[in-house]
Amino acid sequence: MKLNRKWLHEEFVDLKDISDKEFVEALTVAGQKVETYERLDAEIKNVVVGKVLSIERHTNSDHMWVCQIDVGKDEPVQIVTGAQNVKAGDLVPAALHNSRLPGGIHITKGKLRGEVSNGMLCSLKELNLTLNDYPYAIEDGIWIIEEDCKPGDDINLVIGNDDTVVDFEITNNRPDCYSIIGLAREAAAAFNQPMRHHEPVVKGCGEGNLMELLDVEVPADKLCNRYSARMVRNVKIAPSPAWLRQRLRANGVRPINNIVDITNYVMLEYGQPMHAFDYRYIGSKQIVVRESVEGETLTTLDGTVRNLKPGMLVIADGEKPIGLAGIMGGENSEIVANTTDVVFESANFDGTSIRQTALALGMRTESSGKFEKNIDPLLTVPAVQRACELVELLGAGEVVDGMIDIMNYVPQPRTLPLEPAKINALLGTDISEAEMIDYLRRLEIEVIDGQIQVPSFRPDLQQTADIAEEVARLYGYNEIPTTSFRSETAEGGYTGTMVLENKTGAVCRCLGYSEILTYSFVSPSIFDMIRLPADSPLRKTIRIQNPLGEDASIMRTIALPSMLSILAKNYAYHNADVKLYELAKVYLPKEGQLLPDEPKRLLLGCYGAKVDFFRLKGEIEAIFKGMNVRKAAYTAVKDNPSYHPGRCAKITMDGVDVGIFGQVHPLVAKNYGMECDVYAAELDFSALTGLLAPAHTYEPLPKYPAVSRDIAVVCAEEITAGQLESCILASGGKLLRDVRLFDIYRGKGIEDGKKSMAFALTLRADDRTLTDSDSESVISGILAALAEQLDAKLR
Repeated sequence: MKLNRKWLHEEFVDLKDISDKEFVEALTVAGQKVETYERLDAEIKNVVVGKVLSIERHTNSDHMWVCQIDVGKDEPVQIVTGAQNVKAGDLVPAALHNSRLPGGIHITKGKLRGEVSNGMLCSLKELNLTLNDYPYAIEDGIWIIEEDCKPGDDINLVIGNDDTVVDFEITNNRPDCYSIIGLAREAAAAFNQPMRHHEPVVKGCGEGNLMELLDVEVPADKLCNRYSARMVRNVKIAPSPAWLRQRLRANGVRPINNIVDITNYVMLEYGQPMHAFDYRYIGSKQIVVRESVEGETLTTLDGTVRNLKPGMLVIADGEKPIGLAGIMGGENSEIVANTTDVVFESANFDGTSIRQTALALGMRTESSGKFEKNIDPLLTVPAVQRACELVELLGAGEVVDGMIDIMNYVPQPRTLPLEPAKINALLGTDISEAEMIDYLRRLEIEVIDGQIQVPSFRPDLQQTADIAEEVARLYGYNEIPTTSFRSETAEGGYTGTMVLENKTGAVCRCLGYSEILTYSFVSPSIFDMIRLPADSPLRKTIRIQNPLGEDASIMRTIALPSMLSILAKNYAYHNADVKLYELAKVYLPKEGQLLPDEPKRLLLGCYGAKVDFFRLKGEIEAIFKGMNVRKAAYTAVKDNPSYHPGRCAKITMDGVDVGIFGQVHPLVAKNYGMECDVYAAELDFSALTGLLAPAHTYEPLPKYPAVSRDIAVVCAEEITAGQLESCILASGGKLLRDVRLFDIYRGKGIEDGKKSMAFALTLRADDRTLTDSDSESVISGILAALAEQLDAKLR
């Protein structure tokens, strides 16, 4: 909402001595946030009114003139112009040497075909004006000024640019501040200055009586709270006076003619939208506020044919719609040059209905924007009275006696108790009751016998907290003392799961992985992309009711496709080595449960020259170590269609499956456009959080030396190193401290179908140095267990 300070000073509250900076700061602190403010004269400098003393043809040009211009100085200045509409005696805008025009144009003196020119004569366009601002001017030519001014006057004073426009960001719960009067009330309260109110006075001398000339019916009484109308006869359509045009222009409204300008002026001043109908085009001399019916159309003032849907609120006559209620009038009843009789409409419509119609037709207007805020129904009569008063003030017509005023909703008076103790407790202040009453009085909120009389223009005042806010903003938020909390506050922090997530992410980044975030809604085609079987339970998904498209229509049950799609994008961008990770949620529907389970998965994805199965396995083990989970066991998997049958393993901990990893199946990689070896891991992060190992405790350095022994055993080809290692650890007892595989051999001396695997064993006791017999006893027990359980024999 814009407010030009000149209008504010001249009509409502005198704050001329307050600087612009002080004004915007005070209003912002008082609760009306200022977005921006600008001086209208900021772009025009050193442009004055000049009087043409003489004009002679340029000796070296057939279309230029050499003018002697009186600019209020001792000597006239010479300016060369190419305009053909200038003559001696005219008053014109003269941009002198070193002047500035809108758009950053800089004017300096110079020579035009040998003649000195000390500036430039200006047209309306060069001053950022139009024919709407000065209708008597011509569009192509120098502006011949007919205003009350003299040579040397600053052109900014002539065109009303000696003003500041302040742009406020108004919250939707303050519809009263979408008006000049509402903002003037706020300014008067902020500076504790009296506000001048004006009660419109209408003489009324037009022929006839409105009750005999017009009938109004409101069958849509639920959508029209109030409908007020007055009539003006013998209308004289003409340009508005300069002061009115300047106020409209300062507030961003284009002047049109006196009748239309009056309706716009009242809308700015009161915040009450108005409309003017040409009386002769109102069929049956009847206005009907009703809902539209199937098949109706209306050509609005912008020349667009609107196809109306049933239920839209329209203003109709006895035959047809003539306006969209609260949005825009119809072309079939607009004010034109030969209009003689006008009906002013000032109504209050349901905000929800107006918004729905405006959105459906794609035509949100200044009027509809105000109605959407649910403005005060009591504004309609003062607004239409003010419009009629302006008609008489401008001599634009004769106001007919009588007013039609239909009220379907009467706002009931509301009161709230003034509770100073409660307000002070809420604010942490010690403000007296008298001061509170004074603050409310400044806002035109009366207090009678301890009861606050809530005005109809303040629908936001509903409870004591709202009153406390009014008191606080006028008392000054900066004046409220700083106090400590009167109760203990909970100290924030990370949950155990969040700490583990952060720790896991840190380990992944240390391993060279970069984090990604992907969408949880995906396309149903992802299951075919990763070759998931048709009967897989993972194909049972949660479907989104209003998806952005088919590609984002279901909630994912597996996160591998999301990882592969990002890897594929990097591959398409020719990134040679890529390592990515994500902590991703999946959504698993559960029978008899409205909402799905949402476990988290830790996804790893990589490709490049240094990536292979065993490196990925080592990185997974590093992640497990960083998470401090229990010991993992790895089992080869050959039947997962998404992974290479010879390079895939399942991970288990204490019999619980916690993940799978390996090389992505070449056919899957090809589906994603990648012709390289791609590796991925899917780890059940939610399950891992329940498999944490005991916290590490400090152990002193060993006092006694360790004994190292190597053994090599021959076993069947299908026996894995993990199986052998588990057997060794289980049978080694307390003296066995470490087991490490260091060699696998197949070849000469080893039977077909078998292999030799060599392990380095570390033995140590905490209370003594081990003897050969101690070591031999441990080794013998290990070899016996290997032979018995896995048929593995010492080589």
